[in-house]
Amino acid sequence: MKTLRIGTVFSGIGAPEQALFRMGIKTQIVFACDNGEIELKESVEDIKKMIAGKSDSQSNKIIKTLYKNTNKKNYVKQSYFANYDIKEKDWYDDIRFLNGEKYVDKIDLLVGGSPCQSFSIIGKRAGLEDTRGTLFYDYARLINQTKPKVFVYENVPGMLVHDHGNTWKVIYSVFKSLGYSVYKSVLNAKDYGIPQNRKRLFVVGFKDTSANFSFPKEQDLNKTMFDYLEKEVDAKHYLGKKGFEFVTNPKYRNRARVNSDIVQTEKANQQFNWNGDFVFETLDEIKEKSNYEQILERAYVSNWNGGKGVIRQLSHRECLRLMGFSDSFKIVVPNVPAYRQAGNSIVVDVLVALFNSIFKAVNIYED
Repeated sequence: MKTLRIGTVFSGIGAPEQALFRMGIKTQIVFACDNGEIELKESVEDIKKMIAGKSDSQSNKIIKTLYKNTNKKNYVKQSYFANYDIKEKDWYDDIRFLNGEKYVDKIDLLVGGSPCQSFSIIGKRAGLEDTRGTLFYDYARLINQTKPKVFVYENVPGMLVHDHGNTWKVIYSVFKSLGYSVYKSVLNAKDYGIPQNRKRLFVVGFKDTSANFSFPKEQDLNKTMFDYLEKEVDAKHYLGKKGFEFVTNPKYRNRARVNSDIVQTEKANQQFNWNGDFVFETLDEIKEKSNYEQILERAYVSNWNGGKGVIRQLSHRECLRLMGFSDSFKIVVPNVPAYRQAGNSIVVDVLVALFNSIFKAVNIYED
């Protein structure tokens, strides 16, 4: 059976790996990289001095030690290692110090992005002037060093309009300068089978510039959020009086939505401070649950939309389902990181459609 060799940066919880698994494609994870949003106190210049003249393995150990010394847990790494077959030596904590030269011509598919906050409509849109935005250049450097057959770059659509389109012009010119044919499109999760209004920019580059590629066609949506709900969730997900009144207040309808067929998201999978999508359950509905008494002990009961009942958050599992992750994905991190990881991921179903289009355009497998 042929094996696809994949490398990922800003790897998150492995949406590309999930997509390839669902497609039945045997995959070798050559490397993955994610710092779990942990910041080092040392400057880039000082770290480069520390690793100067060192081998790749020695440099990697130094970087790992620096991150360990922050005494902060990399929850992204914890989730990734719990769910995928990867060795410690193939995990990198920081893209800035990942030397891709050892992987030249050993990567079929490189997938990643760079932090979206500097381009997001939620952020300040500082773009490439933001330190996080400049990490794009490290992604481009890795393309140049590893020379993958195909790369996929994902980010928020705001990148296209930032600085009147000049930011995108720079990014496009950098990708083109690497010798790849480059395609871009904004894809929405609701157009690929997931009831979530989540638009993302996808850039696909082909080393074989003769590849005849087109982005996947949109699909009919035949499911709603309710198709992804668990029969029962922990009582901790139910809202008290303050939370109930907040999410049902019309003043906050752009931040919190109840019983939407389609999850209206930029941050919908991050259930913090009562932001996101919520589920209203009538008293008759919760009476059928085994934890009925625990729910009533915690939840605030009131009237909403003609019925009397309670409101709850989406569970971690439900958020993962709405990102296309199977229930076999192990949730091994605490509450807030679990929600954040789901919300920061790429929708798996979009990647399945995109990968199918890529594989039709060019054969990137190795025997």
